[in-house]
Amino acid sequence: MSRGGEEIHTGKDRTVIEPMNHAEEDGVVIESLDHIEENTEPTDRAAEDAAVTESMSFVGSSSPDASDEQVPQKPGPMPSLPDEPAPVVPTAPPAEPQPVTPNTEPVPQPLVTEPDGGLSVGRVDVGGTDSGDLLELEDDPAAQLLGLEEALPEGEGPDRPYRIAVFASGTGSNFQALLDASRAGRLGAQIALLVCDKPQAKAVERAKAAGVPVFAFTPKEYDSREAYERIILSELERAKIDLIVLAGYMRLITSVLVEPYEGRMINIHPSLLPAFPGKDAPLQAIEHGVRVSGVTVHFVDGGMDTGPIIAQRAVEVMQEDTAIELQARIQDMERLLYPEVVSWFAAGRVKLEGRRVILF
Repeated sequence: MSRGGEEIHTGKDRTVIEPMNHAEEDGVVIESLDHIEENTEPTDRAAEDAAVTESMSFVGSSSPDASDEQVPQKPGPMPSLPDEPAPVVPTAPPAEPQPVTPNTEPVPQPLVTEPDGGLSVGRVDVGGTDSGDLLELEDDPAAQLLGLEEALPEGEGPDRPYRIAVFASGTGSNFQALLDASRAGRLGAQIALLVCDKPQAKAVERAKAAGVPVFAFTPKEYDSREAYERIILSELERAKIDLIVLAGYMRLITSVLVEPYEGRMINIHPSLLPAFPGKDAPLQAIEHGVRVSGVTVHFVDGGMDTGPIIAQRAVEVMQEDTAIELQARIQDMERLLYPEVVSWFAAGRVKLEGRRVILF
């Protein structure tokens, strides 16, 4: 049986398709495609592919009755695959620069009193200053702050430090202890003024070195104690002093200062009051043969070391002590106790009821 140049042999177990021109290899009938290539002249690539596919469809195919027996074919070489192109990684576009938003917040300005008593924003002005002074004031933040506080109504405005004025007549060792405590942050108050009745005293030098304002005066140049105390009072009011701290001030205080600062004026004394008031307290302790002396911080009431007692610290009197040696140890205790007591006032922990002082 033949079909299109092929012979078909049908047996009992299989059907074999043999081309007219064929070759046998290892007992397997393989169709030669030479005659196809010689005799076929496809007009295009698609026709050629169709012819090859049709001729190969008969090779190794089995009839439905011989599905259990396959005709093996000799594999040809695997065609090489083209190299895959490297993946292209897209690059992110450069970030666009963000626009800069200018700061439009207004710069705070100090408040200035107006003639009608109101407040306006602008330059701090001080009466009696010329244009040069105003220019210098604009560059001084401290002066601007002071001008702001003076422009605000009484009791209003930002919290300001608790202000003290120290009165001294001599070397100012307790004044220096207060300065040191303030710098260390243990005082809780600002030393805003030093008042001294001896312009050449060491205490004045200490204040100037620390930048503390000084009011120094010579009592003999005034008609009376009340006369210079009225001037002192005006300085205290101008500096807005909250507490007067007497530290070795060797003058009696009259009612000119005591009454306006009642309950806000304190003194330190080198003995355990009421024992040994007045001058030379360490010498009095040695002469009386006491075993214990010490330090007392008390309110000032116009008398000689008679005000209500705030705090006391004891200092032992040694058998071989002289007045100078005892005084030195008492002064060491004073330099510890006085800053501590001032810090109590700055923190609002002291309350006076009659002669009784309550700490809370």
